[in-house]
Amino acid sequence: QFQLVESGGDLVQPGGSLRLSCTVSGFTLDYWAIGWFRQVPGKGREGVSFISTSGDKTNYVDSVKGRFTTSRDKAKNTVYLQMNNLTPEDTGFYYCAADALPTGDWDQENEYDYWGQGTQVTVSS
Repeated sequence: QFQLVESGGDLVQPGGSLRLSCTVSGFTLDYWAIGWFRQVPGKGREGVSFISTSGDKTNYVDSVKGRFTTSRDKAKNTVYLQMNNLTPEDTGFYYCAADALPTGDWDQENEYDYWGQGTQVTVSS
């Protein structure tokens, strides 16, 4: 059974850091690209980052470039999203998603085949 589980969400002060994890089970991460999305109440999901199957290609939404980094650990079947210098605008429910055949539309929800349940990130003083 394909499953993605996010963890690492928390309440953090502005300027702080968090590392989100996306651990997969039921399949080998090696053959899947992984995207991170976030959502706030009343809005659709926003693509935050993407990492290719090999890890040699990454993409980020402009608002997080230079602050967020995505990486993958094949041995742990896990993809990470390191988030630094967080701002209140980063608050949201963060999801990871798996893409079997990336087409380039990394920030579109319908690009992805499987989704996790999400984890809450709140940036507030």
